[in-house]
Amino acid sequence: MSFRIRAARLDDLQHLYEMAKLTGGGFTNLPADRNSLTQKLERSESAFQNDTREHGDDLFVMVLENVETGAVRGTSQLFTKVGQTWPFYSYRLSTLSQTSKELNRTFSAQMLSLVTDLEGASEVGGLFLHPGERAGGLGLLLARSRYLFIKEHRNRFGDKIFAELRGVIDEAGGSPFWDGLAGRFFGMSFQEADYFNAIHGNQFIADLMPKHPIYTAMLSESARAAIGVPHTSGRAAMRMLENENFSYDGYIDIFDGGPTMVAKTDDVTSIRNSKSADITAIGEGEIKSIISIGSLENFQATYAMISENAEGVTIDQQAAENLGLSTGNRIRYVSR
Repeated sequence: MSFRIRAARLDDLQHLYEMAKLTGGGFTNLPADRNSLTQKLERSESAFQNDTREHGDDLFVMVLENVETGAVRGTSQLFTKVGQTWPFYSYRLSTLSQTSKELNRTFSAQMLSLVTDLEGASEVGGLFLHPGERAGGLGLLLARSRYLFIKEHRNRFGDKIFAELRGVIDEAGGSPFWDGLAGRFFGMSFQEADYFNAIHGNQFIADLMPKHPIYTAMLSESARAAIGVPHTSGRAAMRMLENENFSYDGYIDIFDGGPTMVAKTDDVTSIRNSKSADITAIGEGEIKSIISIGSLENFQATYAMISENAEGVTIDQQAAENLGLSTGNRIRYVSR
C-alpha cells in the first residue's frame, strides 16, 4: 500500500479545499473556506517548527499522501490544548431525580447543561478520508498514526483527550438537534451557524445561548432522538474510538448533538501499547502494524508488516520505500 502520513504543508491548500467541499456540512474543523484553511496550515506549520516541550495551544494538521502520485487523499488534526482562544463549550447530559411524597412517585428528568469541562484537554479531530479511498484501512491509518505522534511528543498534550463526532444531519443538510434547541435562540440555520463557527469561532454561543439547564422533555422528539447519536458516516469512527479506550460520558456537541468521546491520554490503546525499536532487516514481516519515524515536521507513518526479534524489528520492503527507511533507523510501531 503506497500511502504515508506526513505533516501538512502550505502547498496542500488546494487538496484540503477540494476535500472540504465533499464533507457535506457539520464538519467544523475542515471548512470549505480558503482563508480559514490557510490560517490552519500556517498555524500548523508554526507548531511543527516549534520544538517546545510545553503543553500549549497548538494545532497539528496531517495529510494522507499517495506516495506514487503525490495526491493528498485524507487529512486529520491534533489540537493540543482547547479553550485557549475562546471557551470550549459542550452540553453535558445529566439526570435530576425528584420525589413527591404526596404522589408517592419519583420523577427523573434529563437535562442539558452548557459546560466548559473539557477546556485544557487535547482533541483529535478533523479526520476526513476522500470517498474514493474508503477501503484498505486508510481511515484507521489516519486515525491511529496521530497516537504515535502524541506518544513521541507527550509533553505537548494534556492528560485528557477527546474526539467530537458529527451528529445527525438530514438529507437537506439540517440538524434536528440544532432546530430543536439552539436554532430557536439564534435565528439562523444549522448550516449558517456551523459555517460561522468554523470561520469565527463559537464565542457567539457564549453571547447568546441561555446559561440555565435545558430539560430534554421540552425539546422536539426528533431533537431528543439525536442527542449523543453519531452521523451514519461516523459510526465506524465511534467504534474505532471505543477500541482505543475512548468512551461517551454524556458530553455532546452544542450544534448537532453528536457524541464527544473522552479518554485519559495515557490510557489510549495505541499510545499505551506502542513500542520503539531499530530496524534490523528489510524483508518479510508477519504482523500488520502502523509504524512511524521522525518528529514534528519530519514525522511520517505508514502500514507495515513487522516481525520482532531480540535486536529489533524486520519490516517489509513496501513500508521501507514509503518512508525511505533502511536498517538502523529507529521506528515506533503498534500492531493493527
